[in-house]
Amino acid sequence: MCVRLSSTRISASPRMAAEMPHASATLQFEDNTLLARLVGDHDKHLRCLEEGLEVEVARRGNRISIQGEPEQTARTRAVLGVLYQKLAAGENVDISSIEAAIRMSRPLQNTTSILPNAPQIAPELEGDLPLIRMRHGNIEPRSPGQAAYMKALAKKELVFGIGPAGTGKTYLAVAQAVAMLQAGSIDRIILSRPAVEAGERLGFLPGDMKDKIDPYLRPLYDALYDMLPGDQVVRRMASGDIEVAPLAFMRGRTLSHAFVILDEAQNTTIAQMKMFLTRLGPGSRMVVTGDLTQIDLPAGTTSGLRDAVETLENVKGITISRFDSTDVVRHKLVARIIEAYDAKATAVRDPSHSKGRQEKNGTAK
Repeated sequence: MCVRLSSTRISASPRMAAEMPHASATLQFEDNTLLARLVGDHDKHLRCLEEGLEVEVARRGNRISIQGEPEQTARTRAVLGVLYQKLAAGENVDISSIEAAIRMSRPLQNTTSILPNAPQIAPELEGDLPLIRMRHGNIEPRSPGQAAYMKALAKKELVFGIGPAGTGKTYLAVAQAVAMLQAGSIDRIILSRPAVEAGERLGFLPGDMKDKIDPYLRPLYDALYDMLPGDQVVRRMASGDIEVAPLAFMRGRTLSHAFVILDEAQNTTIAQMKMFLTRLGPGSRMVVTGDLTQIDLPAGTTSGLRDAVETLENVKGITISRFDSTDVVRHKLVARIIEAYDAKATAVRDPSHSKGRQEKNGTAK
């Protein structure tokens, strides 16, 4: 497998001299079969690169040419190289893979680049990636924020994952838990959520306890069934290897040799959060996830997650991973929706920022 940089050029017209210079690069690929898979049907993968990195990309024979700003040209070149390597290693490349590679590409300043005066790409894109090893395959990060989060999950005893929906906070935590259970590093997995919609007073709901709490815990079940065969989930839950329970069931327990995940933690009170964090026992890991923009507590009630982040920010042994719209791995429109709501919230706090953010996000009229 070989990719060669055939040529590179940076130029700027007199009229554009004061602005960002123009750069071009040409990549040559030896394997035309892999190249066809790289560009996609009707070059749809190249169109995705053009939109995501704001460059012009064209294929001619076994060569791909790139034109754009130097930084974006360098990022595009690096993304194409990494995706080609994945194909050569027998992996699949689709639109989601390309979007993930774009997110993973980020500029590093003060390094020597093949493109003069253009930044290199972060080592995460070049292969220095954390992995969660599952029996059905490895899970890789799909954004720099996910990469940092996965490194923390692998090493730290208590990790907070804070950010909007769609950033993989809960999914990656469950994946790490399942991987450690399968490896024998822990004895059980405990997944929990506050049943805030019912105020954790579930007695008035119909059915037995499982019927009462399952609707609140369904997202955790979904993640489990994505990691393990259905019969294995049922068997492990019956044996106690996996426990899914509302937060109220954690009170009075010491959770030893377990991987414990608290999801939707923004809807805990301060007392509930303190109760949960102090359940940590020997040989255990804890992950707390939540979105501080989606608090459903009664008015005037301080979120236990917000208080915990402020209180524990500098405590040794605790990692707080923060995600934003650039880490969203769902439909790209979700990231724009999050950005629009963030812009609105910023405008309420500081009206002077409103117009500029609206123009950037394409929401200005």
